[in-house]
Amino acid sequence: MSDGAPDSLIPYDEIVQEALRAVVGRVLGEIQMGGSQLPGAHHFYITFKTGAPGVDIPTHLKERFPDEMTIVLQNKFWDLDVTDVGFSVGLSFNQMPSKLVVPFSAITAFVDPAVDFGLQFQAVDADDAAAAHEPAENDAPEPDAGADVLPGDGNNVVTVDFGRKK
Repeated sequence: MSDGAPDSLIPYDEIVQEALRAVVGRVLGEIQMGGSQLPGAHHFYITFKTGAPGVDIPTHLKERFPDEMTIVLQNKFWDLDVTDVGFSVGLSFNQMPSKLVVPFSAITAFVDPAVDFGLQFQAVDADDAAAAHEPAENDAPEPDAGADVLPGDGNNVVTVDFGRKK
């Protein structure tokens, strides 16, 4: 028997990461719908990979933060726009207004210190984002001899009865 967990054909890690990034999107969307005003003492630290696909930040920030950058959404931000794939926001750096576009896939951390809440994400490399999954080895299963095959439009639909054990 092996000590490690078996390899899964279901990308659970990716699914969980995507779901957690959706939390960030929902929180930012709620702030956008509320007129971009943070309630109470809430404020956010958002860390992201500056070289990730889809990130668009001014050149001077990319030069200063070639790998990763943390922004703070608290008092002075504007034009928060949240989409299904990311967000854009206006922030000031050394009194220079800047617009940042950040896809959710580039985020590596999201923290709201006012309520001691934080999420960390695995970084998505450009190679990983474009890589396709290997096809499953069971793409065309043979119908089980003991199962009933229903007639239809050519699809193999198999009905299996999971009866109770007595």
